[in-house]
Amino acid sequence: MGDIETPIILLLLHSKIQQTMSIAKNEYKRVTVKSLVDMKRNNEKISMLTAYDYTMAKIVDNAGIDVILVGDSASNVMAGHETTVPITLDEMIYHASSVVRATNRGLVVVDLPFGSYQSDSKEALRSAIRILKESGGHSVKLEGGKEVKGSIKKILNAGIPVMGHLGLTPQSIYKFGTYTVRAKEEEEAEKLKKDAKLLEKLGCFALVLEKVPAKLAQEIAESLIIPVIGIGAGAGVDGQVLVTHDMLGMTHEFNPRFLRRYLNLYDDMAGAFKNYIKDVKSKNFPNENEQY
Repeated sequence: MGDIETPIILLLLHSKIQQTMSIAKNEYKRVTVKSLVDMKRNNEKISMLTAYDYTMAKIVDNAGIDVILVGDSASNVMAGHETTVPITLDEMIYHASSVVRATNRGLVVVDLPFGSYQSDSKEALRSAIRILKESGGHSVKLEGGKEVKGSIKKILNAGIPVMGHLGLTPQSIYKFGTYTVRAKEEEEAEKLKKDAKLLEKLGCFALVLEKVPAKLAQEIAESLIIPVIGIGAGAGVDGQVLVTHDMLGMTHEFNPRFLRRYLNLYDDMAGAFKNYIKDVKSKNFPNENEQY
């Protein structure tokens, strides 16, 4: 009887140890590029949100987000441009520096802006080096596949982690002419799959897929070792990213199908401002308890 019980006890202990190890793996004090690969291997979904300033980044990081993207979407959200194209490298470094100072846990990924990497791999390397040295960011993200192969190789050879971005690539808006779903046709879908494989082979640590059919996105995610993070790419990928201002409802003009609003801060904030104005005009603010 003892001979039978011993292996069972050992199996139970082994199972308990495995469970403990699995739990421990989830408690990342600082998320790294390796952490993301481990998350995919352990079937743990990756959470990613944008931040462009210290205050927002502090809240997002303290909430336990895995990846903070200092996106070139700052061009739209923070500066009011129609596209991501106008934002400069200096502006991206400024935003990234603010975010890094607020971050203790999340992996900070910084977008290389339009014009800083596409035409010249040496310029791409200089841009990536500036971002890491001047902002303290942990990695860079750039859009494109085979077309930017030289830039990716150059940056990776310098020891700088790179996240890829395929599908809808907003920096190419004037080429596509629309923000519609990409890779619906077989030819473009095949190119997308080849580019995804290429980015992994080059050494990218992760890949963002934006606005592509869910079935195709899942197929790509399952074919790669590196994690695939989706935005408008369905639930079959390894993680999700949204623009924080969109998911908080601070913006209200942008209503794509993939966006879930967790708050309606636009109305809440507008109401607070109106109440403040009313209190100032009516001499209700400040009251006796709110002055020295």
